Amino acid sequence: MLEKHTRPDDILEIRLARPPVNALNPELVEQLDSALAGAGDDGARAVILSGSPGLFSAGLDVPELLTLDEAGMRAFWKSFFGLLERIARYDRLIVAALTGHSPAGGTVLALFADYRIVARGPFQLGLNEVQVGLVVPPVIHRALVRLIGAYPAERHLVAGRMIPVEAAESVGLVDEVVAPDQVVERAVAWLQTHLALPAHAMQATRQLCRRELGVWFDDPGALDIDAFVDGWFDASTQATLRQLVDRLKKS
Repeated sequence: MLEKHTRPDDILEIRLARPPVNALNPELVEQLDSALAGAGDDGARAVILSGSPGLFSAGLDVPELLTLDEAGMRAFWKSFFGLLERIARYDRLIVAALTGHSPAGGTVLALFADYRIVARGPFQLGLNEVQVGLVVPPVIHRALVRLIGAYPAERHLVAGRMIPVEAAESVGLVDEVVAPDQVVERAVAWLQTHLALPAHAMQATRQLCRRELGVWFDDPGALDIDAFVDGWFDASTQATLRQLVDRLKKS
């Protein structure tokens, strides 16, 4: 489900490799969390999260998650928040190399990285939870506000519409749009520039600037797992999600 590639200057690329769409299921979330936890053992000084050409991640694996009972869904959501917290508090620079479409959960992973680079093309990203009957948890809302501001975040979340990459760059949701074959290479170059800085000063300043990202996870209210799980099993939400799965099967 993951591929690891060592890039120059001890930069580790962790590539999502779960065909067909790199959907986030319990196993992939666990593997990604473990890979990040063990990056130091691999000698990595920085990490790139990437995906397949044309697709970073299609977000949560809704068909599989619909098979979980309430306890299973709660456990998955705790694991997913654990992964986000690891990225938010990561002790190494981490770049999201969005190699294509990055809806919902794909965008969520990128929100907590140090930097976001996306492939130029007919790709979309954003938080479309409202469209499928879900409410974005507060910690994810806060991360979005941190990047694009309160009112733009409100408009984006309430509409729940996906946006093209150029619009994502214009509002600050991503930092760069580059040619598809240059996404990872540009991520390497960005990391090399920062790794060349005095290490202590760079890391201390980074931690100062990113501190709030980690602190949010100390507040159970910011996670609001109970509300999300209750919303997931709401009858109308379940009906909407199953309709979505039916459409995906037909497409």
